[in-house]
Amino acid sequence: MHKINLLLVILILAVSSVAAQTNWSIDKTHTKVGFSVTHLVISEVEGYFKDYDAKIITTGDDFSTAVIDFTVNTNSVFTDNEMRDNHLRSDDFFNAEKFPNMTFKGKSLKKIAGDKYKLVGDLTIRDVTKRVELDVEYNGIIKDPWGNIKAGFKITGEINRFDYNLKWNTVLETGGLAVGKEIDLEIDMELVKKS
Repeated sequence: MHKINLLLVILILAVSSVAAQTNWSIDKTHTKVGFSVTHLVISEVEGYFKDYDAKIITTGDDFSTAVIDFTVNTNSVFTDNEMRDNHLRSDDFFNAEKFPNMTFKGKSLKKIAGDKYKLVGDLTIRDVTKRVELDVEYNGIIKDPWGNIKAGFKITGEINRFDYNLKWNTVLETGGLAVGKEIDLEIDMELVKKS
């Protein structure tokens, strides 16, 4: 009898644990996965990725519990210049043919203060994985006019592209680099609650 009761308790806990999970998908029409890098030391070039996806699971609507798997198609890089985009897809940078995806796996999302969070995870580019910390601004949850529950975020951070073997460069007469080594990330993300 005790074994049956214990089995029932375990079953109820397992069911309520699954029921408490919330799945989120990206609203791609209201999301931008962008970046910028200095050019010739005096200006910036901006770009973004057109193709990406994520699997995000939270406990209820508590994003501090988020399990995040984010994938970006490196071939989808876009800077509004076909020659530059093809160069970025080449082995000088992403080598999109050999390494078609870069991934981010979230390890923790901790509240710092108010709507500010710190996101820590593993970023993999060209099969090189490094731990990164990103700043997250949580813009809240709202129901849209069609009854969908949406959550909004702005994610920013900086990575050193040399850490991921994106090392092509030309040194200028002044000693600076034609393309900066630090990449600024700026991601505006809108999520849709699935269940």
